[in-house]
Formats: sequence, structure tokens, C-alpha cells
Amino acid sequence: MTIDKTRFKAVTFDLWQTLIFESEGASSMRSANRCQNVTKTLNKFGLEVSLKKVTSAVEETIDALLKIWDENKDITHRDQLQSVVKYALSSEVKLKEEWIPELSSAYISSLFDIPPYLNPDAKKTFQRLQKRDMRIGLICNTGITPGFALRRFLSHIGIAEYFESMIFSDEIGIRKPDPRIFRLAAKKLKIKPHEAIHIGDNLKTDVWGAMNAGFRAIHFASEEGRDKQAENDPASYLSRSRNLGKIGKQKLVPDTTVNSLAMASKTIEKLQDLSK
Repeated sequence: MTIDKTRFKAVTFDLWQTLIFESEGASSMRSANRCQNVTKTLNKFGLEVSLKKVTSAVEETIDALLKIWDENKDITHRDQLQSVVKYALSSEVKLKEEWIPELSSAYISSLFDIPPYLNPDAKKTFQRLQKRDMRIGLICNTGITPGFALRRFLSHIGIAEYFESMIFSDEIGIRKPDPRIFRLAAKKLKIKPHEAIHIGDNLKTDVWGAMNAGFRAIHFASEEGRDKQAENDPASYLSRSRNLGKIGKQKLVPDTTVNSLAMASKTIEKLQDLSK
């Protein structure tokens, strides 16, 4: 593919394991917390259900989601709640409008009860990019936590203000590596795909996806902030999300690799020089 020699105008970022980091074991603790909160809420509504049943319902929901996600598609937060209710109670029970506010709050509260932490290089990286008049965007595949909760969390940790555009898969029904999500990001940032660089940790969704959309791609390969307990559990969503499937590693070659966001600005300058 021929790259236009126009200067880079924007940088888009992945979120998890790129801009926000996990502590060891956080994923399983967050899952347990979520199930406890959902169980209490359903019981409050007069729907007698055990923690064991809710835990199983969340696991069944994730299994169903993984099949959808394998097709680079996504469903809404409301549909996730309906799925949990269906598996926890019965397929005959429909999600009631009056349940949604409290049930949603219970479902997403674990993000704030057991929060990930900000990559310490993130803010300085954004500030350096802004000084170079680079537009900054976010492209995030959501998991259990929906986009509106992540927006609130990013505002809470003080980085939402840096993004000119934030795209979350549950809100548009498309997931990385589908090139359409990257092209949508380019459109929202008012640039052409070849004028953007994407930075993310996942070789399939971030590198392969970005390059197929006409972006340049920087692989963020850091050992910091990774929940190895979850990554090493073959049944976990995190582990399964890193499965390259039928795509061989030889097809997943980024423009360059960094192990710290502090390297990002200089790395982008070097890519810019190479594109001239």
C-alpha cells in the first residue's frame, strides 16, 4: 500500500493495557465484585437469586458475547443487562425499564470499586502531542464496562479532556479490528486514514486493524500494568481476546514497537521523517 506523504495529523489510542493499567488479580476481583452487586440489586427487586446463579449468568453472557465479538460486532449495555437477567432468572423474564438505572449501576460499579490505574506517561504524552498540533482520539473495544461508564472514569482520572473523539464499540456495534471503526475515528477527527497513527497493545485488534484501515500502527509492548493472572487463564475474556486466531504473526508487523508511552512522541517524529 502506498502511503501519502502528508504529515501525520492525529494519534489514536487503545485504552486497556495502553492508557490504563491493571493490578495483578484485578480482573477476577472486579468480576466477583460485579456479581455481588448485581445479586444484591436483583434481590432488592424481589427477585430471589443466588450469587452462584448470577456468577454463572455473567459467565454465560460473556461466552455469548465472545461469539459476537469474534465477528467484530458488539451489543449495547442494555442488551448485556437483558442477557444477565435471562440467564440468572429465566428466558421468560424481561428486563423492566424501572430496573435499568440500579441494575446498570450495580453492573458497572466494579470499575470504580476496583479501578485500573492511569499509565504514568499518558498525560505528558498527550501534552507533547498537543504541542505539535496533533489531534488525539480514543478507539476502545468495550468488554463488560460500557462506553458511558468509561467516559465517566476517564473524566475522573483527568484525561477525558485530551480527546477530540472517543469511540466505544458498544455504542456503534463495531469492534476492532474491523477497519470501519478506525475510519469512523478518522472521520470524527476530520482527517484521512493515512494521516493517523494508532497506538495499542493488541497485535490483532490494534496493529492489524489499524493498518488494514490505512493507519500507521505503533505496537505498545509493555509488561507493566498487565494482569498476568487473567492473561494466563485460558477461560478469561482477557486471555481469549488476545487470541490471534487464523492470523499468523508474520501478518502482524507494526510500523514500530515501543515499551513506554514516553517514547511515543519521538517515535512518531521518526515515522514522519520516513514518510517524507
